[in-house]
Amino acid sequence: MHLIDLIARKRDGGRISPDEWRTFAVDYVAGKFPDYQVAALLMAVYFRGLDDEETYALTGAMLDSGVRLDLSHLGSAAIDKHSTGGVGDKISIILAPLVAACGVLVPMISGRALGHTGGTLDKLESIPGFNTRLSLDAARAQVERLGCVLIGQTGEIAPADKKLYALRDATATVEAIPLIAASIMSKKLAEGLGGLVLDVKTGAGAFLPETERALELAQAMIAIGERRGCPVVVLLTSMDHPLGVACGNALEVEESLDVLRGGGPADTRELTLALGAEMLVLGGAVDDIGEARSRLEYTLNSGAALQKFRQVVEAQGGDPRVVDTPGEVLPQAAEQRMFFSHRSGFVQRVEPRVIGRGVIALGGGRTSMEATIDASVGFRILVKPGDHIMRGQPLAAILARDAAGAELGSACVKEAIIIGDEEPARVPLISHRVTGRGVETLTK
Repeated sequence: MHLIDLIARKRDGGRISPDEWRTFAVDYVAGKFPDYQVAALLMAVYFRGLDDEETYALTGAMLDSGVRLDLSHLGSAAIDKHSTGGVGDKISIILAPLVAACGVLVPMISGRALGHTGGTLDKLESIPGFNTRLSLDAARAQVERLGCVLIGQTGEIAPADKKLYALRDATATVEAIPLIAASIMSKKLAEGLGGLVLDVKTGAGAFLPETERALELAQAMIAIGERRGCPVVVLLTSMDHPLGVACGNALEVEESLDVLRGGGPADTRELTLALGAEMLVLGGAVDDIGEARSRLEYTLNSGAALQKFRQVVEAQGGDPRVVDTPGEVLPQAAEQRMFFSHRSGFVQRVEPRVIGRGVIALGGGRTSMEATIDASVGFRILVKPGDHIMRGQPLAAILARDAAGAELGSACVKEAIIIGDEEPARVPLISHRVTGRGVETLTK
């Protein structure tokens, strides 16, 4: 195959056949194409798009470039959840042990930071010793034993996607709907799932801010799932401001533990329950959403979900003391500074992209594929749009490496949090529920 031919054809609006996608995936994994040529193909796809058949073919090619996790011998459906990425989105860390504690198998394969958004793997790896790089055999054994595993995409799982994922982040081609759909679904289908719940973000901090484009992505992934025998439920959720309070790797682990103890910020808890309820119904553990929420709430309040997380941390080599004394185990920033409001009024906006880029600038994200993350840094955002605040009230805490970082973080918070005189309209946390049967508008 001559990759330049595919680049030119897609550049000019042509189609790439299923056989060509399969050959591309195999040859790319084998190292036959330089990244600069693959980057050119990604950019051509970004501008020209892929039709439904091309997207399905790319998904299958990436899926078939590796091996799959087979859990069929366990006799019950495995269910996973995936988010398209947000600022402060730590839901996967909570959901996996919570849903597993309710009796549903959760083989969760997560990703790293992408663009301005954080990555579940980077957050988990802030726990000393936590190993997200398990082989599929080890992952399978852990699901058999605990009902849950939290791992990254190994070289065994859709390796063509693993390489493309990193290259998309480095070439500003993240937001292409066909590439997002194929990437997510190739990884998830490799888990041998009986169902998948997707959290597709909308709003200012989402990769696809417009509701129409988010619905397009949702329907593309549902269609792929249906053709592969994997039912998919999608919730469209707001990323118009950071989720929860904590933004930054270790900080988000600590907040996740708060929710697993039965507390935590209201929006983080509510989204956890909404997504978890869909997972329990898909997994056949309960008959309806109301019963599912009740079971999830009981499991959180009883301590069973927290105990499951402790088991997972210990099984994957992490320090289990993080469950009881996170402040002693998780990395701590050397410098902490509060940011106070210069006036009274209503919070108009908390710009998630500014906060996300601020975490990266503090050292908590990647500016290159090889960059090392400082897990200790980040923000605690103490207000939400619509809150009435007084002059001198704390708006955020900045956690930084040093005084210079704290100054940089303060500038980010000043830019991100806008105060005005009028109370803004509230944006619902969950706006739509999408399945193969259609789109349901919600008001949560």
